[in-house]
Amino acid sequence: MPTGVHLRDARQQLFDAAERVLLRDGPNGLTSRAVTDEAACAKGVLHRHFTDFDAFLTELVLDRAAQLETQAHELRETVGTGTVADNLTSALTTLFGPVPVAIIPLITFRDELRTRLRQATPGGGIAILAQVTTAVSAYLADERAMGRISADADIDSLTLSLVGGGHLLFADRDPDPPTTATVNKLVTTVLAGVVQRRPG
Repeated sequence: MPTGVHLRDARQQLFDAAERVLLRDGPNGLTSRAVTDEAACAKGVLHRHFTDFDAFLTELVLDRAAQLETQAHELRETVGTGTVADNLTSALTTLFGPVPVAIIPLITFRDELRTRLRQATPGGGIAILAQVTTAVSAYLADERAMGRISADADIDSLTLSLVGGGHLLFADRDPDPPTTATVNKLVTTVLAGVVQRRPG
């Protein structure tokens, strides 16, 4: 890496390298040496920008979690259009993409990372899952307000079922993620009884 590389460029290169290592080798393969080797830079570059490896991982998770905010906004934009089940199927497939699904076990297995995430942001200890939960809950509440979901629908329970079930489907991706039909079946089952039928 040339000397004098802008800080943000170096951080982004390291984040992107960590993402590639995580997807290829899993949480156990994600070490500071693996990241700097993948980024083709000296090991000192990482420690120049971050106090230690857990600080680097914390920033990586927060950066990727922030990217989910855009996808959450896109879900909110679908309120009142299409079908509730199709909108949620599409959203879960995007929100539980390869990178978010790979980050969740990383958070689970590193106690220090969870601690730092909790210090960095409310609910941060379950970053990624927290973003997905917030997005799905807000969408369901909006659809209920529009009358497309029954007024007495328990948004919290529905959200827990959709996010928990969705995570299990995508975490068990051997070797491929679940099909759209599989995700749609989960969503349709969870929403059975609360989605308002349009008059025929």
